[in-house]
Amino acid sequence: MLKSDNSPGINQKKINEKIEQISERSFDIRDKAILTHVFSLIDLTSLNSSDSVSKITTLVGKVNGLSEKFPDLPNVAAICVFPNFVPVVKCSLEAKKVKIASVAASFPSSQTFLDIKQSEVQRVVAEGADEVDVVISLGEFLDGNYNLVSDEIKKIKEVCGNAQLKVILETGSIDSLELIKTASFLAMEAGADFIKTSTGKLDKGASPEAVWVMCEAIKEYAQKSGRAVGIKPAGGISDINTSIIYYLIINEVLGNDWLKPERFRFGASKLANLLLGEKYF
Repeated sequence: MLKSDNSPGINQKKINEKIEQISERSFDIRDKAILTHVFSLIDLTSLNSSDSVSKITTLVGKVNGLSEKFPDLPNVAAICVFPNFVPVVKCSLEAKKVKIASVAASFPSSQTFLDIKQSEVQRVVAEGADEVDVVISLGEFLDGNYNLVSDEIKKIKEVCGNAQLKVILETGSIDSLELIKTASFLAMEAGADFIKTSTGKLDKGASPEAVWVMCEAIKEYAQKSGRAVGIKPAGGISDINTSIIYYLIINEVLGNDWLKPERFRFGASKLANLLLGEKYF
C-alpha cells in the first residue's frame, strides 16, 4: 500500500485557512462559463424508494430533450440509478455522451456477501452500466481491517469489465482527515477509477475538508503511480455556492486537468434544477 507523504498527520489548520479563502471567493463567482461547466459534471441521480419505470423513463426523456430546451448548455455527465433501472435507461437514453451509472454491491450499506456484491456489479454492467458506484465496507474499515476492505474492492473491480468503478468512502462517518486519506489511498490502490465522498443517505455527506484531503491523496497517488483517479463529491450538494466551493478546491489542489467529466463529477439530484433556474428535472 502506497503511503501518504503526510502520514504522521495532516495540516488541518492550513486546510481550514485555504477552504475559508475559497469559500469567501465562491460568493463572487457566478461566471456563466463556470456554471455551465459545473452542469456538465453532474451525475443526475435518482435513488429514491419511490422510483419506478415510469419515473425513470420520464427523467431520461428530459435528459434527451435538454439540448432542445437549453441549446447553449452541455448535457449532464451521467444518469445514476438503482440497478433494476439500468435497462430502462439503456433502452430510452438517446442523448450523446451521457453515461449510464448504477449504484451496486448492496448500496448504500454494503452489508452483504461478497459474491452477491460481485454478482450485482456484474449484472448491471451486463445490462449496460458504464459506471458503477459502490460503498466500501465501512464498518470493517473503521475496525482497521484494511486488507479485507482492499481485497473486496479488488474483487469487485475484477468483474467491472470496461465499466468505471467509483468507490464511496462515506466520509461523513469517518471522524478524522487522516483516516479519510487512508481510505482514499486504499480505494485507489485497490483499483478505484473514482473516489466519492458519500452515498447521500446519511445525515453527513460531503464536506470541503474531506474533498480537500481526497484531492491531496489523488495528487500524491498520481505522482507515485502515474495513474489519474477521479473525484466525486456527493451528499448535501443542494446549492450552487457549495458546488462552486468544490469546483475551486479541485482546481486549487489538482488543477485544470481534473476539471472534466473524465475525472470530476458531482453526485446531486437538486443541483441541475438550481443551475437551470427552474424545476426541469
